[in-house]
Amino acid sequence: MMEVLRLSLVGGLLALDATSVGQFMISRPLVAGLLAGWVSGDPPLGLLIGALLELYLLVSFPTGGARFPEGATATVVAVATAAATDGVGAVPLAVALGLVWGQLGGFTITWLRRLNGRLVPVPDGPHPEAVTWAHLGAVGLDFLRGVAVTASGIVLGRVAVAAVVRAWPLGARGSMGLLLVGGAVSAGIFLRSLGGFRRRRLLFMGGVALGILGARFL
Repeated sequence: MMEVLRLSLVGGLLALDATSVGQFMISRPLVAGLLAGWVSGDPPLGLLIGALLELYLLVSFPTGGARFPEGATATVVAVATAAATDGVGAVPLAVALGLVWGQLGGFTITWLRRLNGRLVPVPDGPHPEAVTWAHLGAVGLDFLRGVAVTASGIVLGRVAVAAVVRAWPLGARGSMGLLLVGGAVSAGIFLRSLGGFRRRRLLFMGGVALGILGARFL
């Protein structure tokens, strides 16, 4: 129970970094995964899942008012779930859970922004300090949102993954291969966003070389 509480608080703090406070990039899946792995007692596992989700979520650009997956809380949920589950399918199922939970987290961000819009006071009203309190309140709500999203994801995710992990059909090599194929698809989409093959030939060839090198270690 205390571990879930600690991880939920980490998720809440990382959720703040995405927009409300700092934006120091510690909310990126790679960093969030390492932190969650450290809290869970397995930093290498956290780094692995963080790297995978970082690659998968590169295709989502947080631009303008568009809704995008929340990588920080999703990564904490995925790492916490995998760390508490035995079996070859723990990591791929946890990554899949993280991708789904990232979408749900994105919905909660949209909902919170709409709520904040209703709570904004009139700037030229009789109490100008109300604007400051409204801003602090919005930050507090974002923290509580991150805690709630992380806690619910960990509790539900651990139960769901534990229930189906024994039915996972692939072995260790096949599971890692599946994850790398998914990452290659995401990298291809990201390459297109950078201008496509004609403008990024060296990047594409470097990705192919790294893919072949990684496959040799499977």
